[in-house]
Amino acid sequence: MASELEPEVQGLDRSLLECSAEETAGKWLQATDLTREVNQHLAYYVPKIYCRGPNPFPQKEDMLAHQVLLGPMEWYLCGEDPELGFSKLEQTNKPSHLCGRVFKVGEPTYSCRDCAVDPTCVLCMECFLGSIHRDHRYRMTTSGGGGFCDCGDTEAWKEGPYCQKHELNSSEIEEEEDPLVHLSEDVIARTYNIFAIMFRYAVEILTWEKESELPPDLEMVEKSDTYYCMLFNDEVHTYEQVIYTLQKAVNCTQKEAIGFATTVDRDGRRSVRYGDFQYCEQAKSVIVRNTSRQTKPLKVQVMHSSIVAHQNFGLKLLSWLGSIIGYSDGLRRILCQVGLQEGPNGENSSLVDRLMLSDSKLWKGARSVYHQLFMSSLLMDLKYKKLFAVRFAKNYERLQSDYVTDDHDREFSVADLSVQIFTVPSLARMLITEENLMTIIIKTFMDHLRHRDAQGRFQFERYTALQAFKFRRVQSLILDLKYVLISKPTEWSDDLRQKFLEGFDAFLELLKCMQGMDPVTRQVGQHIEMEPEWEAAFTLQMKLTHVISMMQDWCALDEKVLIEAYKKCLAVLTQCHGGFTDGEQPVTLSICGHSVETIRYCVSKEKVSIHLPVSRLLAGLHVLVSKSEVAYKFPELLPLSELSPPMLIEHPLRCLVLCAQVHAGMWRRNGFSLVNQIYYYHNVKCRREMFDKDIVMLQTGVSMMDPNHFLMIMLSRFELHQIFSTPDYGKKISSETTHKDLVQQNNTLIEEMLYLIIMLVGERFSPGVGQVNATDEIKREIIHQLSIKPMAHSELVKSLPEDENKETGMESVIEAVAHFKKPGLTGRGMYELKPECAKEFNLYFYHFSRAEQSKAEEAQRKLKRQNKEDTALPPPVLPPFCPLFASLVNILQSDVMLLIMRTVLQWTVEHNGHVWSESMLQRVLHLIGMALQEEKQHLENVMEEHVVTFTFTQKISKPGEAPNNSPSILAMLETLQNAPYLEVHKDMIRWILKTFNAIKKIRESSSTSPVAETEGTIMEESSRDKDKAERKRKAEIARLRREKIMAQMSEMQRHFIDENKELFQQTLELDASISAVLDNSPMVSDMTLTALGPAQTRVPEQRQFVTCILCQEEQEVKVESRAMVLAAFVQRSTVLSKNRSKFIQDPEKYDPLFMHPDLSCGTHTGSCGHIMHAHCWQRYFDSVQAKEQRRQQRLRLHTSYDVENGEFLCPLCECLSNTVIPLLLPPRNIFNRLHFSDQPNLTQWIRTISQQIKALQVLRKEENTPNTALSRNLENVDELQFPEGFRPDFHPKNPYSESIKEMLTTFGTATYKVGLKVHPNEEDPRVPIMCWGSCAYTIQSIERILSDEDKPLFSPLPCRLDDCLRSLTRFAAAHWTVASLSVVQGHFCKLFASLVPGDNHGDLPCILDIDMFHLLVGLVLAFPALQCQDFSGISLGTGDLHIFHLVTMAHIIQILLTSCTEENGMDQENASGEEELAVLALYKTLHQYTGSALKEMHSGWHLLRNVRAGIMPFLRCSALFFHYLNGVPSPPEIQASGTSHFEHLCNYLSLPNNFICLFQENKEIMKLLIESWCHNIEVKRYLEGERDAISYPRGSNKLIDLPEDYSSLINQASNFSCPKSGGDKSRAPTLCLVCGTLLCSQSYCCQTELEGEDVGACTAHTYSCGSGVGIFLRVRECQVLFLAGKTKGCFYSPPYLDDYGETDQGLRRGNPLHLCRERFKKIQKLWHQHSITEEIGHAQEANQTLVGIDWQHL
Repeated sequence: MASELEPEVQGLDRSLLECSAEETAGKWLQATDLTREVNQHLAYYVPKIYCRGPNPFPQKEDMLAHQVLLGPMEWYLCGEDPELGFSKLEQTNKPSHLCGRVFKVGEPTYSCRDCAVDPTCVLCMECFLGSIHRDHRYRMTTSGGGGFCDCGDTEAWKEGPYCQKHELNSSEIEEEEDPLVHLSEDVIARTYNIFAIMFRYAVEILTWEKESELPPDLEMVEKSDTYYCMLFNDEVHTYEQVIYTLQKAVNCTQKEAIGFATTVDRDGRRSVRYGDFQYCEQAKSVIVRNTSRQTKPLKVQVMHSSIVAHQNFGLKLLSWLGSIIGYSDGLRRILCQVGLQEGPNGENSSLVDRLMLSDSKLWKGARSVYHQLFMSSLLMDLKYKKLFAVRFAKNYERLQSDYVTDDHDREFSVADLSVQIFTVPSLARMLITEENLMTIIIKTFMDHLRHRDAQGRFQFERYTALQAFKFRRVQSLILDLKYVLISKPTEWSDDLRQKFLEGFDAFLELLKCMQGMDPVTRQVGQHIEMEPEWEAAFTLQMKLTHVISMMQDWCALDEKVLIEAYKKCLAVLTQCHGGFTDGEQPVTLSICGHSVETIRYCVSKEKVSIHLPVSRLLAGLHVLVSKSEVAYKFPELLPLSELSPPMLIEHPLRCLVLCAQVHAGMWRRNGFSLVNQIYYYHNVKCRREMFDKDIVMLQTGVSMMDPNHFLMIMLSRFELHQIFSTPDYGKKISSETTHKDLVQQNNTLIEEMLYLIIMLVGERFSPGVGQVNATDEIKREIIHQLSIKPMAHSELVKSLPEDENKETGMESVIEAVAHFKKPGLTGRGMYELKPECAKEFNLYFYHFSRAEQSKAEEAQRKLKRQNKEDTALPPPVLPPFCPLFASLVNILQSDVMLLIMRTVLQWTVEHNGHVWSESMLQRVLHLIGMALQEEKQHLENVMEEHVVTFTFTQKISKPGEAPNNSPSILAMLETLQNAPYLEVHKDMIRWILKTFNAIKKIRESSSTSPVAETEGTIMEESSRDKDKAERKRKAEIARLRREKIMAQMSEMQRHFIDENKELFQQTLELDASISAVLDNSPMVSDMTLTALGPAQTRVPEQRQFVTCILCQEEQEVKVESRAMVLAAFVQRSTVLSKNRSKFIQDPEKYDPLFMHPDLSCGTHTGSCGHIMHAHCWQRYFDSVQAKEQRRQQRLRLHTSYDVENGEFLCPLCECLSNTVIPLLLPPRNIFNRLHFSDQPNLTQWIRTISQQIKALQVLRKEENTPNTALSRNLENVDELQFPEGFRPDFHPKNPYSESIKEMLTTFGTATYKVGLKVHPNEEDPRVPIMCWGSCAYTIQSIERILSDEDKPLFSPLPCRLDDCLRSLTRFAAAHWTVASLSVVQGHFCKLFASLVPGDNHGDLPCILDIDMFHLLVGLVLAFPALQCQDFSGISLGTGDLHIFHLVTMAHIIQILLTSCTEENGMDQENASGEEELAVLALYKTLHQYTGSALKEMHSGWHLLRNVRAGIMPFLRCSALFFHYLNGVPSPPEIQASGTSHFEHLCNYLSLPNNFICLFQENKEIMKLLIESWCHNIEVKRYLEGERDAISYPRGSNKLIDLPEDYSSLINQASNFSCPKSGGDKSRAPTLCLVCGTLLCSQSYCCQTELEGEDVGACTAHTYSCGSGVGIFLRVRECQVLFLAGKTKGCFYSPPYLDDYGETDQGLRRGNPLHLCRERFKKIQKLWHQHSITEEIGHAQEANQTLVGIDWQHL
């Protein structure tokens, strides 16, 4: 196939390459009919260049198009070589001071909260960093793509509109000059011609709708039968559906289908088949058939290839136009003229209009290209921006209707440009006045919500998915309205007033349709069947909340507008009430000699609605009338006299009664929908325009009517009128045994009603109701939120209402009311209330929910107790009301109110259980307190000669009326003060009486009205003294009683001890003996402790008793007893790796015997340290497995552990584990036999061992030879001289019990399986190697952690680590007993041969490529397999010592070969010490053996320093290893921190302090060995620079360095494009914190196959970078992601905090984020400790939703 294509492509290129741009342009300049010429050229060439086959070649197409098609245009436009022409244009052009950079998806954008006119004004990163706003309070977000940078736009910023780059020169005072003056006439003419033709061509072809023929002037002569089957994007079908359908339709592989689907999603369309018409039509029918079942089918067209070619070129042209106009403002201006020029067909015929109106028919790619062009042309040219805005407004209705039916998201619709136009204040005003934009938007909105009920109110049907989708679309109109209103006008013209009021009328129409929507009726009898639809109405309300507030803000700015709006709103409200009675009967109520007319209406029986936007808007306007004092300036203009207070309060009152009844449980049968509505009614998102305004409306009503009348209407609506108008209600209740529920209900209603009265009088913190300003209101909100509990900044912001600019105004006042406490390593920064603000606390604050109220009360009382104050929570002092609301306070001293108070107090005095409740009394006391505070305020602020009309104190001193002569309120309070059942309220009552007396004093001193002296005070005083005495007496009695009890107890104790004397004696002796053992355990402390060798310190055996966590049985650890095990987790690790790119090709054949020093991948073992019997664990694990199998049949979810891989959770701490380590006694003591005093030195020992190895090898050879030669070989065996005392036929007996042997095998196999990623096989010769390796690697990683944290080597380790290392080392030392002896001996021979070359080990690694500590562990632990056959008396200890010395020397040579330090001139004076000279001598020897390839060094001091530093980690690891192997306690010197401990380590490891002595003591043999090491070819290659080697000490691995400021990370990520899908921006860029790679996570494009499964980029990366474990930062979400394997993952809190000490996961708040080093260190520590998997396990156990996430797709 490919070969056929080649010549055709070449042939095609020739005819195209001969086409010269210059000549073509010349032809065009001469042409008379330019349009025809150009069209012919395009008709001929475009199909030749584009769409030549099934797959596009974008690079080639672009190159040809530029040469053949765009080149001539550029020549024509410039009249010379474009290179020159364009650079000339650029020079004459003044640089624009507008930035206009269009944002890519995910790019960071910045908005300044201090200077931006509204939140949509944003800067790109470059402009932001060069602007003054970087030091202000800014907000950072990631762009959804499509907006542009507002730098340089003076209307967008209150100050600092320019960054340094776009600043105006001081000379240019901005005057509008025509940009065309810089261009010559003929350039203008030519540009105009070519732009007009090209722009028209592009619009024509993009909006062309026929599928198989072209516009007549582009038709080709001969037409081929080549078609494309073109698949279009929609937002309805999922990726999976499209992929599946394509695989069936065009039988492609899944990979290809994924490719198609991604392109369709990105560009909006993609051809999925190329061929003749029939062939494409067939694919189309399959696709349509397959996708039309549930939804509308995918859009597919069969298009002729030439049409697709022209469309592709059309898009290319539009981007080309965009780049050309960048050269000069003049060119931009010409393009705008061309675009907006009316065509021949009148209205809407300009090119721009045609594009906008066919927007929803275009595909995604085409849309974004022309939107970009509009942004770079029309929106960047101030003159044409206005004209474009007008066109946009004229077409607004059509564009919105298109968008509502369009199936693409908002950002791909031209309607989205509204945010660029409507938010510009001058444009918005112009469009309101000239195009009546407000009215258009609202009318369009109303048109889309057509469903109304009989009263003309909105009615929403069931909220299906489609409904919700359409409704979301329609809501974008509200957003547009918000944009238009967001900047308030500073001066009003008459036009603006008129048009705004017209818009206000339309808005009232909208609200009128909402007034009373979704009414509810109480269900009695049975529960409601279908929950009614309520969400849509509340969604609408929430969306409109800001608009309603903004409407009020606009009205407040102009008195005329305010008055008009007030009248209009009142008129509409009157209409809504429709004569107000609604056909209800009038009824007269009377109480206390007052009577009032009202209507008969029962909330619990009739319909009632929560939605009353018209009433609430009027309430808002009424407050503004009060605030702006219009009411006093122009009373004649306002219809205040026409207001009918009962009408105003009726509906809000019903709404509040509904809430009370729901709270009292009367509406239980109405289901959750009502509960939710009530919740939102009070919720911070809605309450500002719902609940708050209802309270204001009632306040308005009360201030205009007789308070008695109001209270009567209120009692009637609360259905309590009966109770308070009947005397002796309380007695009746107790005499009849009434329904208990009913009484409870009434009690709650009375409480709620009292609460409402408290709110009406106490809530005066809205400017206009009380004499306060806006900051007082916010302060009060914050004080009450913080009085519940200290809060984080974000919690606080959430609990405060936001304005349209997403601001709460909190920052300005928070410092005044709270202290900030910084966070620690976890948790967040908290604000705590300043103590002096506590006096402003009001228990009945109206925004508290029930729960918050009780929490706040609890917290405040606790605080008062701590400060030793009494616990009364009196009402705070309140600011005075505004004059319009001033009469409100009289409600407190009205007759009906006093009656209510008296009644409740009377019930309390009578103390019968049913009628009254404590909270009812508490509310009444609060009200009395409020009234007293009010009177005190009045008296203190009274003017001369004024009479205070508020005389509450007098009224509560009078007893009741004649017939029943109830005592006065005051008297009842005094009675209650001593009531034993009112402990809690005593303080409050006392406070009331105190205040009462204070007021009386004030009144007396001013003697405005003499009040009859009551005996109250005297009575009170005496009662208080009595009270005190009583308390004292009680306390005394209690104390005596306590003492008596204590005496009795100690007496009993003494008896017990006397009786059980001998028992106590025993325990004391036992204690003593234990402490003695402990004291002697480190032997005699002045002896030096030695960890290995013949001189090893002997430690007495200590018996070890442990308890199984499963059966709680205690058992001693013995060789022959049943096995005890520790839960353990083995994992592969690259934490210490110096080379992550190494990859084991074939694990089955890989030989892990030698570990390379780059530690590219090790096996780490960790344990939680909990101990079980092996058989208990086996039972537990079997049950977990069985449970898992049962569960799998039920539901296919992952658990946090994977049973198939042997994982389980530790039964005690739920720590993830995958195997168990047996607990053993120190194994060396078991294998050690007696030894003679004279032990061989190193040279003799090496000889002996070499002979033994030789003998073994000969034997092995013999065993492997065939039997035929048997007789002859037997003689040979006799001849072979075995070394003295060596018996290779001897096989030692295994000392361990069966169960311990089984566990040794179990753990060994597990380590082998995990470490090599192979199937378990206990016979495999590599099992022992993996066990030794895991032991060595784990010790190395612990040593690394200790040295990173500067902790001393034997600093007390956490006991789980200590137990783990001890068990692991002992296990590794004992494992050879269950492996095949000959295999272990074979390993030993090979390991030994790598240091002491034998005859037949040719392929061993060179000394530079062996990690010496792994080698040491392997040799020491394999040595017993050889030593057990040696009866010559050489002890194990001697072997350990010699092996250790040999490896140490090899390591020193390794360090010397690779140390490449430069000599500094600072040669120290003491350079001639003994050690330095020895090192120099050794180095010279090396120099000699390597054939002078090693470079010369003269400073012994440097060498010694290098050797010491390099060998330190090895020595520390060895010390840990021998400590755990032989159980010798560590010397106390090493446990101290600070010093380097070199000498102490050497003593402990029985090394000479001057370790170069080792070489001198064993001169002969070492010479040979060093020579053999240096002659290795690899060493030569290294020294000649042909290869690398690891140098020592190895540096510690750290996570990558993160930038201080998070936005630089976002910026880096926004420039990162997906590596697979050609330059497309990645949607979820994710940073690997281990190696710094950026990955394209969570997307189809970057999925790869791993072990037969498709996995996402991150999961794939964990396998290559972290051997299955990964730590990532998801940049767009600011979230840390931990992954382990394919099924485990969790999110972890990121190391970036804002100034308030909080993380911002999901970047929702947008506060600037900075790196917190401590938290980053914590993540690094988790990684170093190998705890990532464990952390994930705990997270998944704690949070079940994490288990359901498909981690492998990330």
